[in-house]
Amino acid sequence: METKPNDIEFVRNQVSTNYQVIVLNLKGITHEESMIFPNGEANSMNWILGHLIYIRNAFLNILGEESVWEASTFSCYDRGAIALDMKDEFVHFDELKSYLKLSQERLESKLNVIENFKSESVQDISTLCLHEIYHSGQLGYLRRILGKPGAIR
Repeated sequence: METKPNDIEFVRNQVSTNYQVIVLNLKGITHEESMIFPNGEANSMNWILGHLIYIRNAFLNILGEESVWEASTFSCYDRGAIALDMKDEFVHFDELKSYLKLSQERLESKLNVIENFKSESVQDISTLCLHEIYHSGQLGYLRRILGKPGAIR
């Protein structure tokens, strides 16, 4: 396999590792559990996963790829959305997991062939990786709040 520039390898590793952490934290969570808002206000797992996918679409677009869904249809997962007020618009958790998998396939596919990042995109790409790390950690805490064992050992 051809060696990629370090920045592409770094991002590819982040995308792969983040996905693995997210999938582990989602394992065994039902749709009903994904809709629970701890303390009646903290974001639910459903919203966090949908939000991750919503922002992954921006990541895909920066890399020149198509989104996995139409942003306006899934605006309940956008940054700044009041999740509790929009819960009736949420997608079934299994469907969200399918969108996550599709976004992963598209990201990996693009990161395997891209030769470099546009210099004006590097800061955004870095921020998007951090964003995903942040929310994948939230999924781990929510998993425990829901009474599930920790998934990362």
